[in-house]
Amino acid sequence: MTNRLSTSKIILLAFCIAAAIAGTIFISHIIMDRKENPDMTAAFMDEYMTNDNGTMATYLKPAPSEQPDIVAGREALSESLGLWMQYAVLSQDQIRFDDNVRLLTTYFLYQNPEPYIRWKLQPDGQSEVTTNALGDDLRIVDALLKAYKLWGQEEYLQLAKDIGATLKATSQTDGYFVDYHDFERDESAAVLSLVYVDISALREMRNNGILTATDYKRYEDLLLRMPSDGIFSPKTFRIASSHYEYDASVNLIDQLIIGIHIAEMGHPPKELMLFLKEEFQQNQRLFGRYDRETRKPGADYESPAVYGLAIILAIKTNDLPWAEQLYDRMIRFRGQERVYPGGYVFDGNTHAFDNLFPLLAETLFKQARR
Repeated sequence: MTNRLSTSKIILLAFCIAAAIAGTIFISHIIMDRKENPDMTAAFMDEYMTNDNGTMATYLKPAPSEQPDIVAGREALSESLGLWMQYAVLSQDQIRFDDNVRLLTTYFLYQNPEPYIRWKLQPDGQSEVTTNALGDDLRIVDALLKAYKLWGQEEYLQLAKDIGATLKATSQTDGYFVDYHDFERDESAAVLSLVYVDISALREMRNNGILTATDYKRYEDLLLRMPSDGIFSPKTFRIASSHYEYDASVNLIDQLIIGIHIAEMGHPPKELMLFLKEEFQQNQRLFGRYDRETRKPGADYESPAVYGLAIILAIKTNDLPWAEQLYDRMIRFRGQERVYPGGYVFDGNTHAFDNLFPLLAETLFKQARR
């Protein structure tokens, strides 16, 4: 009897231990899944960064708009719309993509006199601006054309053609697109920011007959003949004088986006990447700004968007080990405020691109590791 009881206790104890171990493993999987699941950030954007009309707020915290040309609070940007559309294509989520096409045509696309995309909306969908933003337009066109390739909806192709036709008709100087056009004043910028030379979008436009091969090559040549100071790229191209211009204080987001465009042509920005790797090895972080002459950090903040773009650059250049290091650093900034799981939130606030670029990067990183 005593032996039977002891045996029963042993079996019960073993069962409890096994259950505890299984429970621990299950919880660990949940924690890891939450830590390494890009859908969490998408869920954060859906729940906390979406206005009542479905447009994406630029900031988590509301704030009054004091100047039409400066974004504030829950105002929505065409930049965010384009990134959100790119994520929908990357994750092959046609329902999300179609929702964004509806937002594009309902709120952002203004039909008078030509169909152009207004770069900023008030939270209720109204707009006080009469200008576009070239980089945002090209990102949206890129998403539309890749969605057309993926799902075959003619509506996507036609929208891209309409937007492209307006850009060609209104926002060009001497054969180059320019940063913006004011449709009320009929005035255009005199420069082309190199961050806006979106090779992926321009290539898709060429492939779909929106740009000629000659037009497309002009932009490739613009980037290929771009000077370098040994690490950093110029910021703008002044069209009238064919002169490239540098900033004294270098925004690393701009540098990384230009680097991605160059990498997409098969020309990795080796000097920039070597500099960033050395910076990361020495400091275990990348800063948001650098002084162009001294190469020293020009700010003491870190940006999730910087890490997201650096990861994308690493993936574009097939450098997965570096992408993994950057990813490990980036992900530490997610979910620091427990009331906003999945969000890159600091002091109760965040910017849309500090979530969207990491979301794109994490999705690409997961796909590259498969």
